[in-house]
Amino acid sequence: MNVLVNKMIDAKGLACPMPIVKTKKGIEEIQPGQVLEVQATDKGSVADIQGWAKNTGHQYLGTVEENGVFRHYLRKADPHEVKEETKYPHTITNAELQTRIENGNDLVILDVREPAEYAFGHIPSAISISMGELDSRLSELKPTDEIYVICRTGNRSDLACQLLNEKGFKNVKNVLPGMTQWMGSIEKIQ
Repeated sequence: MNVLVNKMIDAKGLACPMPIVKTKKGIEEIQPGQVLEVQATDKGSVADIQGWAKNTGHQYLGTVEENGVFRHYLRKADPHEVKEETKYPHTITNAELQTRIENGNDLVILDVREPAEYAFGHIPSAISISMGELDSRLSELKPTDEIYVICRTGNRSDLACQLLNEKGFKNVKNVLPGMTQWMGSIEKIQ
């Protein structure tokens, strides 16, 4: 596939949130209408970059995977197309979630990291639905449930909360700062 690219960003070997951080910087360095290529090895970058583009108004053109490297293509929006990047307003800290778990509250914890990340350590009872599959697996969740969404650092879970809210889920909270600083119980898949 031959795509005319105006700038290429190398985010290979970097985990969330770094591919998005580098994408934001790269987009700022090109002109409206120009194309940015972001190369990443983090599987989660596929959903992350799609979600970021949707939230900011930049056009996600597509992703090509070759030998474990994801080549993402984005077209920079014209100034009138750009949207203010929004953050999901309803959050809860790791400590607050830990307290609710210890109190035996009936809650749904949704882990939107990639299956491999989940396998190497997750909150016991957390449901694993990666960000990239969330839209197609919404039927596995109840819109009336209290849902706590967690990822590695809070970025992917922010996008997941926004998606759930758009789809009618009203009692959703983003868990911050996410699994990188989770101090509670962890379960691993053997």
